[in-house]
Amino acid sequence: MSAEESPIDRRTAHLGIVHSTTIEINPFLKRCDRLRQYLGDDHFVVRGGFWRDHRLAFMQVGMGPRRATRGTHALIDGHQPRWILSAGFSGALVPELKTGDIVVASSTLDADGNELKIDLKMPANPSQGLHVGRLLTIPEVAKSPEDKQRLGRETGAIAVDMESAAVAAVCRERKVRFMAVRVISDAMNETLPDEALTILSDRGAVQIGAAVSALWKRPGSAAELWKLRTAANEAASRLGFFLEGVVGRLCEP
Repeated sequence: MSAEESPIDRRTAHLGIVHSTTIEINPFLKRCDRLRQYLGDDHFVVRGGFWRDHRLAFMQVGMGPRRATRGTHALIDGHQPRWILSAGFSGALVPELKTGDIVVASSTLDADGNELKIDLKMPANPSQGLHVGRLLTIPEVAKSPEDKQRLGRETGAIAVDMESAAVAAVCRERKVRFMAVRVISDAMNETLPDEALTILSDRGAVQIGAAVSALWKRPGSAAELWKLRTAANEAASRLGFFLEGVVGRLCEP
């Protein structure tokens, strides 16, 4: 290292990304370099790296608002990002949203009815698969078309996930700027099979075990599970491409 060069400060980050699983963020991770990974408290997987010259910190929290709350606090304590993104999969609550469409939250709503508005100046472009609207966070997966239709009708939300409102609440408390970017992994009229969580999890043994169990119980489920995994990978690729533009804008001086 020359005298003019300064060491890389890995303790801070321009931007932090909270996500629940590897599969949903993996295409964007592949666009980053100098990645480092370690296991944090509560078994959170923490990654640090660079996208172009911008330092990023990724906090993989697992599913659900409680883990998202703890993980977001840990991310802020450990890396002091100027911005935090909640990024990952979501389910559609309105028929206009298709698998692979991007949802940017104009507000988040939790299961208790607490809504947080987001100061956002991003126009929707439905013809290009970009939607802006209310994002609902609940502690369980909305699996059936009936459940998703009911949630959309009762809350006015266009999509549902299990983390974003919790992340937003921590960011408001800690005075960190926040944005939620989600990709639709299942349309409103699609039913998620009971094996969805394990098939989309990060543990290969669990995925294989779940698949074998599902095939034993329901021999006709092979095509269904393969379709689910393929759609998830395609949705994640779409999210990764969109995140490049978002990260570039948020990391500007």
